[in-house]
Amino acid sequence: MALNTDKNSYTILFSILMVVVVGAVLAFVAQGLKPTISENERIEIQQNILYAMGVNDNVDGSREFIAAEKAGQVFSEYIKKQLVIQNGNVTEDDKAYMIDVKKEKNLAKDPSYSRRLPLFVGEKEGKTFYIAPVRGKGLWDAIWGYVAMDENMVVQGVFFDHKGETPGLGANIKERFFMDDFTGEHLYDASGNFKSIDVAKGNADPKNENKTDNEVDAIAGATITGNGVSAMLKSDLKLYVPYFKNLKN
Repeated sequence: MALNTDKNSYTILFSILMVVVVGAVLAFVAQGLKPTISENERIEIQQNILYAMGVNDNVDGSREFIAAEKAGQVFSEYIKKQLVIQNGNVTEDDKAYMIDVKKEKNLAKDPSYSRRLPLFVGEKEGKTFYIAPVRGKGLWDAIWGYVAMDENMVVQGVFFDHKGETPGLGANIKERFFMDDFTGEHLYDASGNFKSIDVAKGNADPKNENKTDNEVDAIAGATITGNGVSAMLKSDLKLYVPYFKNLKN
């Protein structure tokens, strides 16, 4: 007996079957790609940390990471310690770079949870760098990055990225003309108190020559993204102040 494909029941059953088959195929493909995705995430994190401390392939005005095939080796060469700060305790963990900062921030909404703070100690040309991850909210979606500091919380370099900021405006937080302005900026004010760095629209120092004013020049047309960067730096970096204070003891 021929199958009647004109019935509604046939259409419904066929649709259900296709959903099941396609879903199974997609799940199989996703499972197969999972190791590759995880490896790419690992490499990207290592490249970003290295970029913040000035280990990159930049030429002139370009923004270039260390090549992916070299990232693991170079990361091991420059990053001497990976630390986890939690509830005032500092431990070493060679997988600290894989801590999910977004997840930790969400967990910390519970007052009973003590957030894990990764910190990477690097050495380059005889100088020590302390690189901390930061994460916040831009105009449209998440923004994040890494800030490299010396023992006095003077910024030595940064890397910023975003998920969906406006091209040519807020998306420029990942361009060198913006990121390079942070190098040399102080996170403490003149009295030695933590103040962070504001992305200031009315900054009176457009050439960014004053490194102790706790400000960098804003990106034209990207006020909300700039405010997000300011808030991100202040909220996340202040958590590391006790660690840096202890370095002086």
